Amino acid sequence: MVFPRFIQFPALIAGAVLLAACSTTGTSKISPSPEPTIKPIVPARIGLALGGGAAKGFAHIGVIKMLEANGIKIDIVSGTSAGSVVGSLYASGMDAFALQEKAVALDESQIRDVNLIGGGLVKGQKLQDYVNQQIGNRPFEKLAKPFAAVATDLDNGNRTVFNRGNVGQAVRASSSIPGIFSPAIIAGHKYVDGGVVSPVPVDAAREMGANFVIAVDISAKANGKSSTSTLGMMNQAIVIMGQKLGEQELARADVVITPKVGKIGAADFDQKNVAILEGEKAALAALPLIRKKLNERYAANR
Repeated sequence: MVFPRFIQFPALIAGAVLLAACSTTGTSKISPSPEPTIKPIVPARIGLALGGGAAKGFAHIGVIKMLEANGIKIDIVSGTSAGSVVGSLYASGMDAFALQEKAVALDESQIRDVNLIGGGLVKGQKLQDYVNQQIGNRPFEKLAKPFAAVATDLDNGNRTVFNRGNVGQAVRASSSIPGIFSPAIIAGHKYVDGGVVSPVPVDAAREMGANFVIAVDISAKANGKSSTSTLGMMNQAIVIMGQKLGEQELARADVVITPKVGKIGAADFDQKNVAILEGEKAALAALPLIRKKLNERYAANR
């Protein structure tokens, strides 16, 4: 049947509108839903940054003991000065009890060699040899955990992070307290204590891949009493400079452990057991915060 044109035209319009409506409705129904965003699984890589402090450094052993006893697995280790000594042995595969045995057996004469030439009272060669002997003469690349020792380039003032080659040599450089140790000479450069530029090497731990850093600060602090002697005032000024420098880097750590070792002198090797105990107590007190922060960030990935 053929409809008149005045009937055909409205019918065509109605048909077109109906088809358009069907087309729109169909498109709405079959449009794909946005895919859910999947967060990549990022496991915790815990770095332990061990600061400098001479004989106070035995406190690091107590900290490690408590972390191990409570299941906090350390993946990366960085150390400055005394922290590099303890850190190198720990990174070699020793547990806290082995470290404590080494500390108890250590006699200061094993790492102190008198220097009569100049540049410092102690050469540092004995310290280098001691570290290499304890870790089986392995280079950085053969240690059980990634490890870095931080030193200061005396020629240009730069922070230098050693993580390849001779471990004992790097620890010697990191521990060469200006005026006490002769500078360590490596590849034509003179290196002194890493505490001059990085008292607690938080940044070094992060640069090596740590995404959660536990810092251990054993550095000297201004005690609120300035000395009237020239040497005393100089020492206080150095302590304040180091304290302010350290605070900047410590702010980039996730947790800071501060053992109460202020009364232990730089040369008080006879106080090693006291230092270890203070390290244990400080680490134990910090455990709730460590667990809280780890759970907040990484519990879903475990």
